[in-house]
Amino acid sequence: MSGAALVTGGTRGIGRAVSVALKSAGYEVAAVYHGDDEAAAAFRRDTGIAVHRWDVGDFDACAAGVTRVEAELGPIRVLVNNAGITRDATLHKMTREQWSEVIHTNLDSLFNMCRAIVPGMRERRFGRIVNLSSVNGQRGQAGQTNYAASKAGVLGFTRALALESAHHGITVNAVAPGYCDTDMVAAMPADILRATIGSIPVGRLGKPEEIAALIAYLASEDAGFVTGATFPINGGQWTG
Repeated sequence: MSGAALVTGGTRGIGRAVSVALKSAGYEVAAVYHGDDEAAAAFRRDTGIAVHRWDVGDFDACAAGVTRVEAELGPIRVLVNNAGITRDATLHKMTREQWSEVIHTNLDSLFNMCRAIVPGMRERRFGRIVNLSSVNGQRGQAGQTNYAASKAGVLGFTRALALESAHHGITVNAVAPGYCDTDMVAAMPADILRATIGSIPVGRLGKPEEIAALIAYLASEDAGFVTGATFPINGGQWTG
């Protein structure tokens, strides 16, 4: 399939795998990142995928960035809102900054990016939007009230935007991964990581490529009858 696809948090972890999968599916991909120039340069060198740096929590930066990407690649047909951070702490110790940073990046970014891109999708009567939630947005997790709240918010945002957009040819879905083999998970303390893997029925971490394969389907023309849905992909860890 041809056209432009934009992936936020698109140079590392799950986002990297999604960017590569969409390129393999025939899209011209723009991978957006914020902080790690070295990783972004290596990603571009290894994949040939264009990279763009901006803060997805900044409304004006998103509008300007989308304009640049569309000038370079053409109208954006696929948007994958993958950017996310953690700032873990129990609530009674959590700072205002830890709360705000997570909401800013994980949830405000959906509004910022969709507000910049959805009008064009409506005019063209085609679009695919996939928002990344989390198993911890579905079940909650001690020490992550900020993260769990942001990822639960992704689900409500997805359902509402799907209802607004369906008759304009735009699908909006959420994918809720469990614990995957990424830098974010690798940074967990070793004892907690072992316990986490032990709680996953399939007995291992997920692979970013497994998440990317599902997202590539949801981004395809074949997925036109799928919208407003949440897809858990967590090795059986949460089935609620």
